[in-house]
Amino acid sequence: MRLDDYIEELEPDEEAERRRLAKEKSYAITDHLQDFERNFERALSGDTLVGSTAPSIFVGRSNYPDIPVGVLSPVGDEDDAESYVTDGNWYQQGYGIDDVLQRRTGLLNSNKRANVDAPGIASRLAPSVQDVWDGFVGVQREVAIADRPVDLEIGLEGKPDLGLDAGTDVATPRGPRAAARSADLTENPHVPRPVKKTLEDDDWQAQGAMTYLYRRGFDVYEINSILSAGALGEAAQRRLVPTRWSITAVDDTVGQYLRGRIRNAPSIDEVQVWANEYVGNRYWVILAPGTWEYELVEMKAPGSIWNPDPGAGIWMASASEGYQGRSSYVEETAGAYYAARLGVLEHLESIGRQAKCLVLREVSDDYWAPVGVWQVRESVRNAFESAPGAANGLEDGNRAGLAGEYGTAETFHDAVATVAQQLPVSLDRLQRKSELAAGVQSNLAAFSGRE
Repeated sequence: MRLDDYIEELEPDEEAERRRLAKEKSYAITDHLQDFERNFERALSGDTLVGSTAPSIFVGRSNYPDIPVGVLSPVGDEDDAESYVTDGNWYQQGYGIDDVLQRRTGLLNSNKRANVDAPGIASRLAPSVQDVWDGFVGVQREVAIADRPVDLEIGLEGKPDLGLDAGTDVATPRGPRAAARSADLTENPHVPRPVKKTLEDDDWQAQGAMTYLYRRGFDVYEINSILSAGALGEAAQRRLVPTRWSITAVDDTVGQYLRGRIRNAPSIDEVQVWANEYVGNRYWVILAPGTWEYELVEMKAPGSIWNPDPGAGIWMASASEGYQGRSSYVEETAGAYYAARLGVLEHLESIGRQAKCLVLREVSDDYWAPVGVWQVRESVRNAFESAPGAANGLEDGNRAGLAGEYGTAETFHDAVATVAQQLPVSLDRLQRKSELAAGVQSNLAAFSGRE
């Protein structure tokens, strides 16, 4: 499909129907917190939360290396605990921002402090957790490596602190928190055989173990949880990893593996433009013939969560890499860089090709609260997939576009110039910020695949 026709068929942005105002949603979240408090009182027996089911964990980074470690468990909805796990199913279900926040306010984060350093360095208040499999940290690890929610009882030291931590653009928001005295399993968790293998090999470096699990069909969400719990890597080096760090580490490691898989692959033979839209974020993925290059450019509208001043103008950020990848961490676009790159590399590896890639992320003021970097990953992944509801838009407007279809252009420059007409910034400003877009004018033949 020619690019002009492709863009014409994209779903219009029905702002009047889709807009979510933070003030309105805050009332809904308050209602959910009140529901949580009532459910909590019913579930409490003395100071013990009985009949709890933990589908996931959280590892904080405050006061590192003495950090909070917690198990996350729904209160009052234990039978549906698996639906509270952050993963690609939230995209497939079309969750909006309010849906995500409601899920997070229903999860109790029962936590204690632990130290990530080796024995002898740990403080008295936060003992070391190097490869520990008993006590609270041991239970947390059991939850992390299990392939389904785990039943347990949690001893608490007080009532939960009700409230919602807005989180970051990497990690999902967090709901109520309570100090935990203890945690005890009430069943034997089921651990998949590949995970057991990585645990039993004391000399397996974390990067190799992550890649092994990915090749065995584990998604990055599952690998992230295992890494965060300090259950991957050489035995002497196993440490708890704050959730925000582990998310990016897994995306980066798996991305490097996939980049190696396509290093000697043939190039795509046409310029392609893919698009997708989700929770107030629109993505354009431009692929062009050539060896691997990648760049993410972000444009955040005034009034959106990371550019709250309505008079500030469009905020822009970018980061890129060449054929050999990067040796330094991306600061400006942070976790979004690695999440979007993963989605592109998974697609290229699946078709056995390589390409130059420019990802453009437009964040509108509909994105009024951060839901986590998973939405970046899933939006780019699903730009290449024909997902139910993606082509026609969902009823609630959480997902729209022509996911699974693409437009073509004669050259990379033509594609960038055409897409720029749909962006909130001019082509000139885009070229000033984007290395790939700026390089087009000096070497059109390299981007178009023509000699």
